[in-house]
Amino acid sequence: MPSDTVNCPHCGLLRPAERWGRLLFRMEPETLVWAVIYTNAALYLLSLLLVPRGVGMAANPFGFLSPSSSSLLLLGATGTMPIDALGRWWTLLTANYLHGGLLHIFFNMAALRQLGPLIVREYGPSRAVALYSLTGVGGFLVSYAARIPFTIGASAAVCGLIGAALYYGRSRGGVYGNAVFQQLGGWALGIFLFGFLVPGINNWAHGGGLAAGFLLGHLLGYQERAREAGWHRWLAGGCAVATALALAWGVGTALVLRFLG
Repeated sequence: MPSDTVNCPHCGLLRPAERWGRLLFRMEPETLVWAVIYTNAALYLLSLLLVPRGVGMAANPFGFLSPSSSSLLLLGATGTMPIDALGRWWTLLTANYLHGGLLHIFFNMAALRQLGPLIVREYGPSRAVALYSLTGVGGFLVSYAARIPFTIGASAAVCGLIGAALYYGRSRGGVYGNAVFQQLGGWALGIFLFGFLVPGINNWAHGGGLAAGFLLGHLLGYQERAREAGWHRWLAGGCAVATALALAWGVGTALVLRFLG
């Protein structure tokens, strides 16, 4: 296909000769989901290695293999303390990839592994990237407004994907849509009950992510209503670049401050 082609005559892809657009458009749902999981896992391992003497080894399973607070702060935990005291607004992106213990990351990634392919399939890969990034930010903004001082975790974005799935199920209707809505509605209820029963769970971020996902699901649309357009791919590209830069800044500054500061 010529490089000056504006739209693909078969799928409507804007400027299909653009490399990143083709790559994202052709990416399999499993590949995209695993890329996010591997990124979360890599950041978790780095948080353990950055300040190894501060790693939690408590008998409490929720505290097992928990990175130190200083390690998480260096890498990009968010909340009123990092933002108000240090001006680190970019942590609204990076906190989405940090976790406070082995069970914390395991449950979040297990949920993402089950839910992610559904979102990529029904919304498309570009909108899935935007949903994961923006709902995480939205959840942490609500948490910040609620004056939560220090918070991390992919659960804000996972709840955002649940919100998008709930919108899809309710909007689509039918046997399949209603089944999606009922199953993911049960997930949402379970997450909030767990948050009320277990101390230290940030239900503000969960609720903010869920609401952001439902709203963005409506604003971005899903595949059966409208195929992905050029602005969806630009939005996803902007989210991916902003996230990559924020993570690179967090890791780079953490390494400098830890070993050279």
